[in-house]
Amino acid sequence: MEMQQVRYFLAVARTQNFTRAAESCNVTQPALTRAIQQLEDELGGPLLRREGRLSHLTDLGKRMQPLLQQCFDAAQAAKSVAAKVRTGEVASLTLAVSRTLDLEHLMRPLTEMHRSFPGLQLKLRRGTGAQIAALLKAGEVDLAIGGPIGESWDRLESWPMFAEAFDLVVGADHPLAMRNDLDLDVELVREARFLVHAGTDMAEFESARLDAAGIKLDHAHEVDSDRDLEALVVAQFGVAIMPASAMCTPRVRHLACSGLDLRRTVAIYSVAGRARSREAAALLNLVRSADWSRRLYTLEDAEQRV
Repeated sequence: MEMQQVRYFLAVARTQNFTRAAESCNVTQPALTRAIQQLEDELGGPLLRREGRLSHLTDLGKRMQPLLQQCFDAAQAAKSVAAKVRTGEVASLTLAVSRTLDLEHLMRPLTEMHRSFPGLQLKLRRGTGAQIAALLKAGEVDLAIGGPIGESWDRLESWPMFAEAFDLVVGADHPLAMRNDLDLDVELVREARFLVHAGTDMAEFESARLDAAGIKLDHAHEVDSDRDLEALVVAQFGVAIMPASAMCTPRVRHLACSGLDLRRTVAIYSVAGRARSREAAALLNLVRSADWSRRLYTLEDAEQRV
């Protein structure tokens, strides 16, 4: 099936006249008729029925018209976008981000990108470390940002952004939130039921260290949505273990617990030797030059927004 055949059929369907359709398509009537006959052969039946000077859609034609119109419109849109990309009017940047990294922490460089490239189309993908590594390796994303991604290959480049501990997270009115401990004793939560974000990577959750601290996650609730996890924490279904920068809202409290001995380093990842667009290069430079010591969207900030 060729787009010209589809275009000719749609023109006849619109004008109900082969002569006028040929004129609107700037083609001879025999050529238009031949193309439509080829389309009918491919679709297995007549699409149009001539009645004097007018032509009407057959039942098959009526069923095919909206589908072929959608196909034609999509092809035209694709050609338009391709032309804009060639002339530099439209550019896209595909970024893979760890599920446990709050996008709020990336808004400064992303906002600068939005300001510098007004026509930029941003495509954001979320996943675990393994998933964003696979996207990067396959060339489906330009850059990836997250904690340890569990991959080690010779073309993988990484630039550390910041390191952070994992905290215990409870609801704002949880008994543990009422304590004044600057560093919570791990003994207080050894018998607690835990909540785990399904997007947290095992490369980040070092099970040996949790075992050493007496923390067992065998029966932990597992949730893959930030909103659902927060709701369960607030409802006191259990205690969550989250990166210090994640889920910082007024409804929960982050409690430092050095006994967990869990930390992660968040980095931006790229592929050595792979050509980068100017947009990907710009974001990489912005991230690498940023002062990440001032990155965090803190609980005080969250409280001010409420």
